[in-house]
Amino acid sequence: MKKWYKRSSFYMIAIIALFLFAGILTSIQPAYRLSSSTLHQWTSQISGSSFLHLMGMENRIFKTAYPEDQEDIKVSEVVFQMATSIKPNDPRTLLGREIPGFSSYDGEIIVAGKGTDYTNMPIESSPPMEVFETEKEAVIKEEPSTEEKSPDKNPFQTTGERDVVFIYHTHNRESFLPLLPAGTVADEAFHSKANITMVGERLAKGLEENGIGTNVDKTDITKKLKEKNMEYYQSYGASRPIVQEAIKQDGNLQFFFDLHRDSLGKDITTIKLDGINYAKIFFVVGGEYARYKQNLKLANDLHMAIEKKYPGLSRGVLIKKGDGTNGKFNQDLSQNAVLIEFGGVENNLDELYRSADVVADVFSDFYWKAEKVNGN
Repeated sequence: MKKWYKRSSFYMIAIIALFLFAGILTSIQPAYRLSSSTLHQWTSQISGSSFLHLMGMENRIFKTAYPEDQEDIKVSEVVFQMATSIKPNDPRTLLGREIPGFSSYDGEIIVAGKGTDYTNMPIESSPPMEVFETEKEAVIKEEPSTEEKSPDKNPFQTTGERDVVFIYHTHNRESFLPLLPAGTVADEAFHSKANITMVGERLAKGLEENGIGTNVDKTDITKKLKEKNMEYYQSYGASRPIVQEAIKQDGNLQFFFDLHRDSLGKDITTIKLDGINYAKIFFVVGGEYARYKQNLKLANDLHMAIEKKYPGLSRGVLIKKGDGTNGKFNQDLSQNAVLIEFGGVENNLDELYRSADVVADVFSDFYWKAEKVNGN
């Protein structure tokens, strides 16, 4: 009887503790609850092969999928990563917390173009909204001398009345120092008219001349931020409805390119080919949505196509995710969406337009080859 009494008491205490625990989880403030996003953040620190190793400890069938050239992991290292978010083989995970601005270098270089490494990764503009309160007059000193293609060009292949490419600019006021008055500093290189949208128009022109219908959106996202009292880091939230509306209104759209410019200097963002300067480009893919690998494949394919014809023009392909970045860039809305960095803050229109023409030609070849395969 005494033994039964002790066992019953233990069960009662366990049930009461369970109810108390459930009550705490449901009553505490949302910020402190254990949510799926929290679990996702913890587990995102662990590679897929590490998960396979752990699961293989319980079910041997998972070991058949474990990479042969992958060294066995230590469970203690996995627990350490989950608890601290620090990866022993990546010092950026430690330094990023201690050095202001170091988190800008978070990201994974999937394909490194010539000269690309973790010291010169693309840096997103992040000005305070006060920068946009006043605007200097644009100084477009030169008409770009880039050879113009014939406006009467009649491509053999055409999408007809259909627009299949959508170009937009989340950071639409990103400008270039050669377009602004002397003395303008890089952190203030923003303008409502002389900006990255000019590159978008040039890219669209090249695509149209190759028979690819293109829709260019020039919405002033920065103006929308100011009207809604939003911060600059919320730009992708402001541009998202534009992409959603485009998809809703036109079912023919297949590709979505968000054009930006880097904040790095000309020595990193420029290349000379056959004695002529071009603005380098960089493909960026967000890594925090389910099917990002399909967009990553598109970026890889375009990088390789450019590298084949213009070696060194593409700086590579980068995945951005984690703290301090958007992680989606609205690319979860389409499986053919890529963010493209055109040049940097010190590039001029000649260099930018040449690169826009290159991307237009290379993408056109890519598109028509794909259409031929699909057609067959």
